[in-house]
Amino acid sequence: MSSSPTATPTVATYNIDPAHSSAHFKVRHMMISNVRGEFAKVSGTVKLDPADPAHSSITAEIDVHSISTREPDRDKHLKSADFFDAENHPTIRFQSKKIEPISAGEFKVTGDLTIRGTTREVVLQVEGPTPEVKDPWGNTRLGSEASTKISRKDFGVVYNAAMETGGVLIGDEIEISLAIELVKAA
Repeated sequence: MSSSPTATPTVATYNIDPAHSSAHFKVRHMMISNVRGEFAKVSGTVKLDPADPAHSSITAEIDVHSISTREPDRDKHLKSADFFDAENHPTIRFQSKKIEPISAGEFKVTGDLTIRGTTREVVLQVEGPTPEVKDPWGNTRLGSEASTKISRKDFGVVYNAAMETGGVLIGDEIEISLAIELVKAA
């Protein structure tokens, strides 16, 4: 009687490289232009099963204090209770719940996004991951990009001002894009 070999798990753990990853956003300002910003400190873990992406998972955190719109006064206001309330909610979190392949190298990732203590389900459109490469220091790396749109009001970010000419100072829809570089855990 022969025994069948035990299958080796194909899931690999990768850590987000904060030095080479970022989260960007874009919002309409005064209904005439877009203001862009970035969160420079992104961390987290991806458990990747290349043989069956549905068994993969993503956990990510963004440090609200790392926000930059290239305007210090605006950044200070965005950290205030009018927007992110960084003193009470210093971290934005994402936890995947479902990963579905769309086509080669494209996925739909559904998960819970928590901003300002409010959690809502969002869908990320993900490109990647890229093929693994060895860096000059012997680490195995790969990368991925993701995007989504959210309503800031859904997360309790409701500050706004009416304009004399009609409309509002800040749009509701926020476009989010992520550029993530991952390092395989030892």
